[in-house]
Parts: sequence; C-alpha cells; structure tokens
Amino acid sequence: MADATRFYGTGRRKTSVARVWLWPGAGGITVNRRPFEDYFPRETLRMIICQPLQLANVLGQMDILVNVGGGGPAGQAGAVRHGIARALLAFDDKLRVPLKKAGLLTRDPRMRERKKYGQPGARQKFQYSKR
Repeated sequence: MADATRFYGTGRRKTSVARVWLWPGAGGITVNRRPFEDYFPRETLRMIICQPLQLANVLGQMDILVNVGGGGPAGQAGAVRHGIARALLAFDDKLRVPLKKAGLLTRDPRMRERKKYGQPGARQKFQYSKR
C-alpha cells in the first residue's frame, strides 16, 4: 500500500472520495493542487482535517498531497480526515489504538436519503388539501 517514502490512504464521506499521500517533510498540505487554506477557507473544516495529525503528534512534520472530489466542502473535509488517518496508519501501526479510539478510522456510513417518486423530497409529502 505504500513504498518506502510515501504512505497512501483513501478516505470517504457521504459522496466524497479523497486520495491522500503523506511523507515526512515541512508540514505543507496541498489539496487539488491548491494550498490547504485556499481550498478549505472555513476554520472548522481545517480543524476537522488536522485532527488525526494532532492526535499522532505529527502536525507540521508531514507533507500531504490530497486529491478529493465529489460532494460538498463538509463531506470533502471528512473524506480528507479519513484518508489522512488511514495514511498515518500505513506510516505507523502503533497509531491504530489512538486513531480508532477517536473514531477517525471508521467510515461514516450516513448518506443522503434518495428522493421518492410522487413526492417533493425524501421525506416531505405534498400538502394535503381537504377541499
């Protein structure tokens, strides 16, 4: 799954898929060929992404390259977090227990419910008219 220098992890959340490569370096994060801060302007999303790095005490010590697609910003951030956690696991097996305890290795199964025919949405019904 990883060669001697680069470690790979695939992350998924909602309809987003993130392919993550990490290696020891200066701590730069690139997402879809753009700086991390430009791609995820919201501070909350950046905090979500940095969770596995803080837990492993490698924040600022790993260079990360991410290709992410599908879904919206929140789903993509969750996918990147999942991918980073999996790549860290490939980097060091001893991180499994803290990452698992924090719930970062679990793929969040919640998906959007599909819209049903004859209805305006997934759960909504058309307004009932008595007369």
